[in-house]
Amino acid sequence: MKVLSAVAWPYANGPRHLGHVAGFGVPSDVFSRYMRMAGHDVLMVSGSDEHGTPILVLADKQGTTARELVDTHHATIAHELGDLGCSYDLYTRTTARNHYQVVQDLFEQCQANGYFIEQTQQVALDPRTGRTLPDRYIEGTCPICGYEDARGDQCDNCGNQLEPSDLKDPRSKIDGSTPQFGETEHFFLDLPALADALREYLEGREATGTWRPNVIRFSLNILDDIRPRAMTRDIDWGIPLPGELATKYPTKRFYVWFDAVIGYLSASIEWARRQGHPERWREWWNDPEALSYYFMGKDNITFHSQIWPAELLAYSGKGAKGGEPGPFGELNLPTEVVSSEFLTMESRQFSSSRGHVIGVRHVLETYGPDPLRYFICAAGPENQDADFTWPDFVQRNNSELVAGWGNLVNRTASMVAKNFGEIPQPGELEDVDRAVLARVAGAFAEVGTLLERHRQKAALGEVMRVVGDVNKYVTDTEPFRLKGEDQRERLATVLHTLTQCVSDCNLLLAPFVPHAANRVDAVLGGDGALVPMPRVEDVDDLDGGPGYPVITGDYSSFPRWEPTPVVVGTPIAKPTPVFVKLDAEEVVGTERAAMAAE
Repeated sequence: MKVLSAVAWPYANGPRHLGHVAGFGVPSDVFSRYMRMAGHDVLMVSGSDEHGTPILVLADKQGTTARELVDTHHATIAHELGDLGCSYDLYTRTTARNHYQVVQDLFEQCQANGYFIEQTQQVALDPRTGRTLPDRYIEGTCPICGYEDARGDQCDNCGNQLEPSDLKDPRSKIDGSTPQFGETEHFFLDLPALADALREYLEGREATGTWRPNVIRFSLNILDDIRPRAMTRDIDWGIPLPGELATKYPTKRFYVWFDAVIGYLSASIEWARRQGHPERWREWWNDPEALSYYFMGKDNITFHSQIWPAELLAYSGKGAKGGEPGPFGELNLPTEVVSSEFLTMESRQFSSSRGHVIGVRHVLETYGPDPLRYFICAAGPENQDADFTWPDFVQRNNSELVAGWGNLVNRTASMVAKNFGEIPQPGELEDVDRAVLARVAGAFAEVGTLLERHRQKAALGEVMRVVGDVNKYVTDTEPFRLKGEDQRERLATVLHTLTQCVSDCNLLLAPFVPHAANRVDAVLGGDGALVPMPRVEDVDDLDGGPGYPVITGDYSSFPRWEPTPVVVGTPIAKPTPVFVKLDAEEVVGTERAAMAAE
């Protein structure tokens, strides 16, 4: 099965914090790794979202250019996600010339089909610079529900789509000033002409029962107040209009949210071009049997369940105005929008501007990727807001990764190394051996089903229960007491069974903690390359622009998602611990002191 794993594009305004990767980074990678192990042909794509007024505002503030700013942050984010283990086939950027061309091509066909209309709009302007302020940079009181911190594009409280001019007492998020409003002509995506097609699509997805309830309900509710939406802005940083329109409207650029969601398609096309098979992307986009999953935080649902499907329908000529597909062909709509809730930090929202933030790079360098990935999978915001605290982070690392899984790996390898030096040949199995082997083997189907349904917390919980059952097997069989020569065959049988269970548990855990899975593989006599890892490499722009770093990798060697027999005679040496126990008082004290200092 062809599976597109479409991962939200992080905005290139700075390094990533834990709230970012909890919503899109780790969940998408766990799913993609599992689906590859299950035998599916996965294409995992994303990139840095680099356009829009916020980039210009930040560049002005830092005394640099927008291009220099995004160059720096794109490289930073790529290395953070690569080190986290996110197995992108291609992580690229929206300033790539390939992306520019795909965006312009898609717009032209949507326009040819009649789904772009020119209308005059009131826009918010910065009173100091005269620059158009993005919708999300305007806050005020929602005219519908009275929520005082509604944004200029939507109200997070009631979910309704808004325009900046709709807000009561509007204010700029940049400096708190009252924005000025002026009229300008823009290209609007005619969402009302696509509303029936959108509703049919969403109700069809609702009928499957696979979408998270909060996502499908929100997506259907926003159709009740659907209206044309401006897809251009008056700004000098972004993708220009194509052809003669660029001459007619030299100051206009595409709205960053029009251009960013097209990145899923453009990244797929760029990946295929870099593979030397420029049409291969079609296997994921034109084949109606292919599946596509879009991963993001809940604040981006509108753009992925309404705006992006509307663009796809408009391109394919599937709205009320009819039309026909362009050269890209009829493009697949999302199979599922997999939206996570928010991760908070000690009951407060992450905020870089207020210094209430934990950087991904800091956690990777201080504690490594395994405790972070494990925490997000075990306690992250899968279907409700979740809170990160350092005591909980330490507790999960110490009691679950170290004491539960790490201890099982260590004592298994230690007993094999001490008694045989290699995986021993088993004798006749007893009921207790067969029972634990069946328990581990049976977990592949159960955990796999949960992962396919994006229930990663439940999946990881089940794996750790299996780890607990294998630890109980050690307690029940007491291999450390089997010391006599007449007990040696039984000792070999128990340790072979135990090694088999640990090896299979490692496969079950590999999507969640791939770095650790490779270390465990080495402990069990493997080459330490059980699962492929991503790499960051510098590439040339395919169409003559400046080069840039990408995340990519060769993921053809994933192991199968099934019990895999260990090989008798494989040497096993005395192990070193796979995980590091953390000192709770030291971690909490150090991190809180650092936060206070900032």
